[in-house]
Amino acid sequence: MAIGRKTGGRQKGTPNRATTARQVEIAASGLTPLEYLLGIMRDEELPVELRFEAAKAAAPYVHPKLAAIEHSGPDGGPIETREVSDTDRAKAMAFLATKVRRLATAHQ
Repeated sequence: MAIGRKTGGRQKGTPNRATTARQVEIAASGLTPLEYLLGIMRDEELPVELRFEAAKAAAPYVHPKLAAIEHSGPDGGPIETREVSDTDRAKAMAFLATKVRRLATAHQ
């Protein structure tokens, strides 16, 4: 047995027989469960409540769920903020404007 790395066997990501058989069966039927739900959702002759339930059931397969992100400062502490005066803001903008002008004239 090799230590630290895989040798032999099926390549990573290769489906097994059961998965392959299920995919072939679904393809042969011509309609996946997601396609069925989307068909119900789009059928304007069905009640709105039924179409809404089909849309809710299909949504996780069409739109990924967004992960929650916790924002924190250094070492998990609070986020540090500081006040910036209008004068400091004006100085920064003037500095950037000068830099942009210099870059623009250098590239002409």
